[in-house]
Amino acid sequence: MLAQLMPGSGDDGPVRVPRVPAREAAERELADPRYHQNDPNLLQRALDWFWDRIGDLFDAAAGATPGGWTGLLAIVLVVLLLAVALRLRLGALRRTPTSGGGALFGDRPRTAAEHRAAAERHAADSRWTEAVQERMRAIVLALEERTLLTPGPGRTADEAASEAGRVLPAHAERLRAAARTFDDVTYGGRPGTAQEYAALSTLDTDLRHSKPQLSAAPHGSAV
Repeated sequence: MLAQLMPGSGDDGPVRVPRVPAREAAERELADPRYHQNDPNLLQRALDWFWDRIGDLFDAAAGATPGGWTGLLAIVLVVLLLAVALRLRLGALRRTPTSGGGALFGDRPRTAAEHRAAAERHAADSRWTEAVQERMRAIVLALEERTLLTPGPGRTADEAASEAGRVLPAHAERLRAAARTFDDVTYGGRPGTAQEYAALSTLDTDLRHSKPQLSAAPHGSAV
C-alpha cells in the first residue's frame, strides 16, 4: 500500500518521498484495525501496568536485601510465621478461662432433669461439647435438688465440685475431673469428646445412687 502512494515506478531507481506525506501514509497504514485485533483491552493493559509496578517493587526490595531474592523470601516467610504465631497466641488468650472458670449456669433456671434431657439430645447428635456442659449442669443441679449443695447461681464448676466432694468424698476426685472437663470445653476452646460425656454420665448415675456424708452436708439438708 505504501508503494502505491509513492510516485514513479520501481524501475526508475530510488524514489524520494517527502517526510511528512510518508509519515502520514505510515500512520494511516498502521491505524488499520487489522493490525490491532489482538491488542490487549484497557483492563488488561491496566493489570499489566499494575503487575509491572509490583514487580518493580519486589525487584527494588530484593536489590536492597542481603541475599537478593533468597533473602527477601526468607524475610517474607519469617513475617508470615510471626503473624500466624501472634494470631494463635491472641486466640488462646481470648479462650483462656479466668481463675476458677466462669459461672456454671445461665440466666434461665432449669431442673436437673431438663439439663439431663438436653445433654442426651446433644449426645444423640454427636455434639459432645454441649452434651458435656449440660451433663455437668445436671450433676450440680441434682445435688442442689437433694439439698446436698446450697443453691448458688454464680457458682463455678470448680466450686461446685469442691463442695460436693466434701459431702460425697468417695466421688471427690471424679467431681474435680468433671469440673476440669467442663472448664476446658466451655472456656478453653477444646471440643468435648464422647469418652468425656460417657464419664460424666456414669458419674451422674453414680451420684444419684450415692449416700452422702451427712456431717459435711449443708446445715438442715436432707437426702
